[in-house]
Amino acid sequence: MQSITPNLWFDGTAEEAVTRWTNIFEDASIGSIARYDDASAEASGQPTGSAMTVEFELEGQSFVALNGGPQFGFTPAISFIVNCPTADEVDDLWAQLSAGGETLMPLDSYPFSDRYGWTTDEFGLSWQLIHTEDPPPQKIVPSLLFVGQQCGHAEEAVDFYTSVFDDSGVGEIVRYGPEHPPNEEGTVMYADFTLGGQQFAAMDSAEDHDFDFDESVSFIVHCADQDEVDYYWDALTADGGAEGQCAWLTDRYGVSWQIVPRILPELLRDEDSERAGRVMEAMLQMQKIDIEALEEAYAQ
Repeated sequence: MQSITPNLWFDGTAEEAVTRWTNIFEDASIGSIARYDDASAEASGQPTGSAMTVEFELEGQSFVALNGGPQFGFTPAISFIVNCPTADEVDDLWAQLSAGGETLMPLDSYPFSDRYGWTTDEFGLSWQLIHTEDPPPQKIVPSLLFVGQQCGHAEEAVDFYTSVFDDSGVGEIVRYGPEHPPNEEGTVMYADFTLGGQQFAAMDSAEDHDFDFDESVSFIVHCADQDEVDYYWDALTADGGAEGQCAWLTDRYGVSWQIVPRILPELLRDEDSERAGRVMEAMLQMQKIDIEALEEAYAQ
């Protein structure tokens, strides 16, 4: 199991999106689906019995789709790079993912790849499709775009994240030169790094963008015990981060995380609906997750 899982926020279309994506990608599957019970439906405003979360996998990358409501919509601040071994695969994915979406960088030849394009899909999620002759083992890579007040902080953020997570490191960093205005020379055009053994990317952009990081894409950190929950919660909220509800937090750069003990999904999926409901009600009162309190609610 991945130690960090991207969580995608939808307004009622999570199942539709997951079905679409798992039909587009060759190596794809749909996992468990959790549905809103009375307590969680009342707290969220979602219909009882509707899909709350859908677990799925695309090309070896695990995701969770969440129907959370209309509060957030996807932006290019977080996109997903798809490393393709052939240009034909780029073209095929582009034809399917760009349908109903918006082109951010046209499908074309660029100095860094003979076939590349950046598009949103019909659900608004951003994809960067690139032909890579020597593709990395991780085909789909989450990419963070630092814009506005966060522009110029990509390298600092990469250093911070790799200091927090084990099995982490910084790979290649490509910097803007003087020929790339309005980007400041030396800031990050592209950087790759690993967190918990998983590959990520980061970029700065000084272009005029009307978006920033928000909760539309967050990253679930799966924790073995309370010590890990406490560690990641404290580390990621430090120096300007903010605590949210139900395991959510925002770090100093505005990126959203969910710090989730592995036992929580197990308790919520218990066959005894009353026990699972008590766990849900307890969790809804929390910011940082308290495992002991959840277990007490389960055992009542």
